[in-house]
Amino acid sequence: MIPKEKVEAIVSKHNSIEKELASGSIDPKNFAEKSKEYSELGDILKNANGYLNFMKEKKDLENIINDEKGDKEMINLAKKELVELNKQHEINENKLKIFLLPKDLDDKKNAIVEIRAGTGGLEATLFCSDLFKMYEKVCSKKKWKLEIINISKSEAGGFKEIIFSVTGSDIYSYLKYESGVHRVQRVPDTETQGRVHTSAATVAVLPEAEEVDIKIKESDLRIDVFRSGGPGGQSVNTTDSAVRITHLPSGVVVSQQDEKSQHKNKAKALKILRARVYEAERQKKDKERSENRKNQIGSGDRSERIRTYNFPQGRVTDHRINLTLHKLDEFLSGEIHEEMNESLRLKDQNLKLQELNP
Repeated sequence: MIPKEKVEAIVSKHNSIEKELASGSIDPKNFAEKSKEYSELGDILKNANGYLNFMKEKKDLENIINDEKGDKEMINLAKKELVELNKQHEINENKLKIFLLPKDLDDKKNAIVEIRAGTGGLEATLFCSDLFKMYEKVCSKKKWKLEIINISKSEAGGFKEIIFSVTGSDIYSYLKYESGVHRVQRVPDTETQGRVHTSAATVAVLPEAEEVDIKIKESDLRIDVFRSGGPGGQSVNTTDSAVRITHLPSGVVVSQQDEKSQHKNKAKALKILRARVYEAERQKKDKERSENRKNQIGSGDRSERIRTYNFPQGRVTDHRINLTLHKLDEFLSGEIHEEMNESLRLKDQNLKLQELNP
């Protein structure tokens, strides 16, 4: 049962913001944020009012049903209404519980995604490329902007590593469920005996941190410059344009050499570094707050095998929720990625609700 005062606070907050918006007294800088909050509260307002009125409506219907001198038709109608009222009350309660769950402040942030080849040699680098193409299609479908930050190609044409940023609306809330080990089972093009090989890639999804989120002092950084080399670096390897930044307190090291400009490489490296340091701090706080977090869907544990892509059987299985979709091609093309993500979000919400109601 949800405390009445928590639900009343929703209605009160909605009415308060409505008056503010109508008066025109809101600072223009805060107008968009207030309007969004008003809209979010408006979406749950009907459920909140229904929840608050439930006991009175229930008592009124029970009085009709228990009236021995009452009209039989009215009594039967009241009984039907009571059944519907109880059903709606359950719906209202569940929606309010989800609405009142502690919000992950990072959910609204943009994200930095890092995909790295794991076990499986060149085949793992090709799988890295497949995963990147999948996310590229998901981003296109959702009209999110994807920008490559760093890329390291393999001899087979795949990626040893690719790092990219995704910007748009509520990015991290969607992509955070992709963190972990992704496993692929398929017959490589070079396999003459037709044997299925297993390879893996790791995906790390980090909320993009702004300077206001985490302060990094210049004195905590060691910046080294060197000549770019390797694939893609030949055109700039006559100057010291590559940058390596070490965050001394945490030991996080980021190297960047994709751009010809040292200034641009430094900016990109700092972007990744800030996100990694912020993520390390975030996970440390999460661990302190809840030892159960590793059992939750959105834990982001990159050592955990989260999903298997089986090409011979045309299926993709998410091991966290035991969901298998026999539409591997559609999944990789981004068409039904939302179906998997929605199931992960629902499971995560249910786990959090269980924590609220042990």
